[in-house]
Amino acid sequence: MTTAALELRNLQKSFGKTEIIRGVNLAVGKSERHAIIGPNGAGKSTLFNLITGRFPQTAGEVLLHGQNLAGKAPFEINRMGLSRSFQITNIFPKMSVFENVRCSLLWSMGYKYNFWSMVGRSRALTEGAEQILEQINLTNRRDLPAGTLSYAEQRALEIGITIAGGADVIMLDEPTAGMSHSETDYIVELIRTVTEGKTLIMVEHDMGVVFGLADRISVLVYGELIATGRPEDVRGDPKVQEAYLGAALEAEH
Repeated sequence: MTTAALELRNLQKSFGKTEIIRGVNLAVGKSERHAIIGPNGAGKSTLFNLITGRFPQTAGEVLLHGQNLAGKAPFEINRMGLSRSFQITNIFPKMSVFENVRCSLLWSMGYKYNFWSMVGRSRALTEGAEQILEQINLTNRRDLPAGTLSYAEQRALEIGITIAGGADVIMLDEPTAGMSHSETDYIVELIRTVTEGKTLIMVEHDMGVVFGLADRISVLVYGELIATGRPEDVRGDPKVQEAYLGAALEAEH
């Protein structure tokens, strides 16, 4: 049996007496694009934080390629091959676009805590960063301060930073939030390109993005998965229609 890229087993999280995640079971296959949808307050961001080690679970297991992530810090999980973006863009605004990408490559290319390394002289680092910039269509913005980029370009840069370390499991938290239709189209095509051959797990509210990108969809409501399946199956599921999808699709129009 093939090991899932990411597996959640009876995952639970409580804050005090309040249950936020209630026994989630999910297996995401290698190279699968998987979307997690649900209403506000469903626990989607908490679930992401449990998977990536920002919150300790109350019970259950998170397995990355069969390895239990219990007790692992976020940076350790990242080095095991799982990388994520956040709802709020996380970049170094005063550094150049190129420097942002180069920083994200340092650990994976062997530059650890060595203050005497002259990273600017590393041809491999420079070429690696330029390759990422080409992938995310920001080569012509290379030397600009990252904070001067448009919103969509900053999100593209963050996606570049997310993939730069070579992770094979990518988690994106609302990658198109706040974007116009043209910006959304740009980011969706970018995601499709840079995650080719990788496992993608994303939280997204735009149903056009979800149904256009995802191989499978899971619906989280009040901390529980009420459905997981192919987009066409989830769209037609009466439980999903009642709990979330009907209202979400109506809001899109």
